[in-house]
Amino acid sequence: MKMFTNGKIRSLFLSVLLCAAAFAAAGVLLLALDAARSGVCILAAAFAAFAAILMILYRYFFIQNKAIEKAEEQIADCISGSRSVRIECDDEGELNKLFHKVNSLVSILNANAEKEARSREFLKNTISDISHQLKTPLAALNIYNGIIRSEAEDLPEIQEFASLADRELDRIETLVQSLLKLARFDAGTIRIEKKTENIYEMMDDIRRHFLFRTQQEEKRITLTGDADASLLCDKDWLIQAMENIVKNALDHTKAGGLIQIEWKKMPSAVRIIVKDNGSGIHPEDIHHIFKRFYRSRFSKDTQGIGLGLPLSKAVIEAHNGSIEVDSEPGKGTVFTVNFLIPTKL
Repeated sequence: MKMFTNGKIRSLFLSVLLCAAAFAAAGVLLLALDAARSGVCILAAAFAAFAAILMILYRYFFIQNKAIEKAEEQIADCISGSRSVRIECDDEGELNKLFHKVNSLVSILNANAEKEARSREFLKNTISDISHQLKTPLAALNIYNGIIRSEAEDLPEIQEFASLADRELDRIETLVQSLLKLARFDAGTIRIEKKTENIYEMMDDIRRHFLFRTQQEEKRITLTGDADASLLCDKDWLIQAMENIVKNALDHTKAGGLIQIEWKKMPSAVRIIVKDNGSGIHPEDIHHIFKRFYRSRFSKDTQGIGLGLPLSKAVIEAHNGSIEVDSEPGKGTVFTVNFLIPTKL
């Protein structure tokens, strides 16, 4: 049989067989001698053989259990991120064959991890190069456009086209910056540095950021929540994520519209809600708004590039948060963002 190719199993089987044979020989000898109290002697021999077999089995399974416990520790180290894990598998047997397979799997995973790390580093460097290469011509175009406007102050038609060029350059720059940020999230090169931040201060920064626009468009942003509530987060990234959500609300709200930012700190989570009374989202689009470059056939927004909400979702999820949306056409939209509060066990 295949299992007897294992020396340890073969030794175990022979040891048990030897004990049984010794007991049988002792019993036959005692019966042949017809010795007095042979029954007691046979019973004692049986107990001795049974004890010997138990000791042999205990030693075998004790050694096997130790090997499994050591393997479990090595696997736990591997799960924790150690790349120098190797389970000892120099002996023969099916268990050691299994350990050898685990070692091979760890080697493959380490090789894939190193390959992925190199790919991320390459992507990070490529993104940096692209960013540098794009910023230079964009800056030059803005300068040239400014020169054209200053040289054509008395030419209304050129001034109009220069203004349109300014807007398109701003759109290109926004698109490039959003693409680069999303690419950095995909590459895993974004570092989220969390600190305890006051929620009111962050939301007020957002309100003041859009203050000029809201005044021009006759819209309002209101803040509601505990002024002392705090959140463990990367302030810059989270403000950008929430700004994209508020901008989306402003884009789809008519003059006189209201955007409400509310927050609440609960025992296990912090919830931030952005609510508007704008045009709402069509049911056909509700499940697609976080997809990159998604444009609704019902939307009247011709300026959006479809990257703001996907970027917000990426930032929120990088904070171990979640974002949900509820909307009704003609009545407005509600974005709900939840951040779990880490608990100490």
